[in-house]
Amino acid sequence: MHIVILTFDGFNELDSLIAYGMLGRIALRGDANWRVSIASPAPRVASMNGLTIEAQVDLTEANEADAVLIGSGMKTREVAANPTIMGQLRLDPAAQLIGAQCSGTFLMAKLGLLGQQPATTDLTSHPWVADAGVRLLGAPLVARGNLATAGGCLSAQYLSAWFIARLKGVDAAREVLHYFAPVGEKDEYVSRAMGHLNEALATSPVAASAA
Repeated sequence: MHIVILTFDGFNELDSLIAYGMLGRIALRGDANWRVSIASPAPRVASMNGLTIEAQVDLTEANEADAVLIGSGMKTREVAANPTIMGQLRLDPAAQLIGAQCSGTFLMAKLGLLGQQPATTDLTSHPWVADAGVRLLGAPLVARGNLATAGGCLSAQYLSAWFIARLKGVDAAREVLHYFAPVGEKDEYVSRAMGHLNEALATSPVAASAA
């Protein structure tokens, strides 16, 4: 199982790295077939705060991945306007799970993935994502079928849990959320997160093989 996190220059560290840590927990729990990779259009990309990371796989590997998470950042509109980058992406929601964090929703729209499906994004990106024709909801996590979007940096936990629930089951998602939850408020934290996750799974059900 290969999950690719699309990470572009000017990326938001919370979007890509929270997801990377939470999704990577499945491999640490003993699933040797579970792999999470950062994919970028260049060998190295710098975050919005100057953190430089190295890509682990080429951008085109997202086209063959089981699941793809589209991260956000300060240069999302520049990425969307770059035909060299966008032309490398041939994502297929019929065969892949695809999620987007914050302004990554804009890239989902520009890739023609959303259609009339509702979505969410962060408050800063909201005006221009709406101008792109996306029907936005005021929710931290919105999912329909194999597509999901999350709005707000700390909603990365919910999007990560959605991927885990879809690929490994709800119990695995709950366990990962519990592991990362703050000490002293784990039950409250997990309960709130599972509320958002269960609502999303009602329109984006767990595959039978993961149940």
